[in-house]
Amino acid sequence: MKVLAVADSDSYLKWAACLLRDLPSGCVRELAVIRTPITPSPAQIRAAVAGSSEDPPVLSARALRRAAERFRPDVVLAACTGPVVDVLVSEVLAGLRPRPVFVSGLPGISVPATEKAWLFRSGCELFVLHSGREVEEFSAMGRELGGGGQVGLARLPFLRGQEEVARIGPRDRVVFATQAKVPRRKEERERILLALAELSGRRPDLDVVVKLRALDTERQTHNERHHYQRLWQSLVGEGRVRAEAVRFAVGSMHEHLAHAAGFVTVSSTAALEAIAQKVPLLVLSDFGVGAEMINLVFEGSGLLGTLDDLSAGRFLAPDEAWCRDNYFHPGDESDWVSRMVSLVGQARSERLVPARSLLDGPEYAAARRRARMRVEVPPNVLRAGYRAKRRMRRYLRALG
Repeated sequence: MKVLAVADSDSYLKWAACLLRDLPSGCVRELAVIRTPITPSPAQIRAAVAGSSEDPPVLSARALRRAAERFRPDVVLAACTGPVVDVLVSEVLAGLRPRPVFVSGLPGISVPATEKAWLFRSGCELFVLHSGREVEEFSAMGRELGGGGQVGLARLPFLRGQEEVARIGPRDRVVFATQAKVPRRKEERERILLALAELSGRRPDLDVVVKLRALDTERQTHNERHHYQRLWQSLVGEGRVRAEAVRFAVGSMHEHLAHAAGFVTVSSTAALEAIAQKVPLLVLSDFGVGAEMINLVFEGSGLLGTLDDLSAGRFLAPDEAWCRDNYFHPGDESDWVSRMVSLVGQARSERLVPARSLLDGPEYAAARRRARMRVEVPPNVLRAGYRAKRRMRRYLRALG
């Protein structure tokens, strides 16, 4: 079975690389990055595929099509933001012979289920999610909206086996995992940094680390208007914090957690890594708990706390029942690979009924053309014209 995975951003690339490692032995795997305005940097690519023999190529849409025609995949894993998934399936990779099974999904916490996520991926035969709760919510949405294919369950790849990971060195670090989208306001982000600085002053024995998703000069899946590193420099310049109170780092979250005495976030899948490695943690509730803050899933987890807890160094342990329902299901309940293999068998015997995209139709043609522009026109050309800039900003906002 030959599987071609295509990613368009750092978070989706990490997810795709991990899913490929989960495939049964004997599978032939290929991984590529499609060139868009959010293409990860070379350093991000290397970090995302750490352990692989070589970095995946970054390809234009036309080059990707040619590569797929040569490879003749049984499966295309479209590990991309929603509009790019839709364009890959409906246009860039449409008409491949033999027709592959299209698989997509979401790389992290996906509660609550959203119509936009389902619509953009409704042309795929398999939608991969990571908890029984997510599968139930998206299955119900699929029955209501129609279109799409099967919904499969996977264990979040980066959680596999982490419960048995031995720690490296002492627990002398508190790690704050940033989230690009929330909190949105500059003042809210400054409050987090001030609480971290206060913790550093109270606990000089701890190394307080802001774990960045990307450097200020690198692109992410989502735009980050108020980057924490810039905000910290401003606070230092104003004399509100000591420059050395907090340090900023990138790199592997796994390695940071191996040294962690505590972990904190507003909303991040890294909270699940902390649970897996039995690191006490906090999910900050000061800015609200709900879909808008991307932390609704943590209701009932026993992990919600405040900035006062953070500045005092109070961290929490998760509720066991919540863990079973959310991302820590037994491994034998995961069925995405068996579903994919069954779909490949149907495709080979010409019994596969392709998924019906809900975005086919004239009312979506203009939006699809804009999405196609994202993967056809080089980013430097897009940046050259004001009109293209305006369209791209509008489209990136639509991505959420």
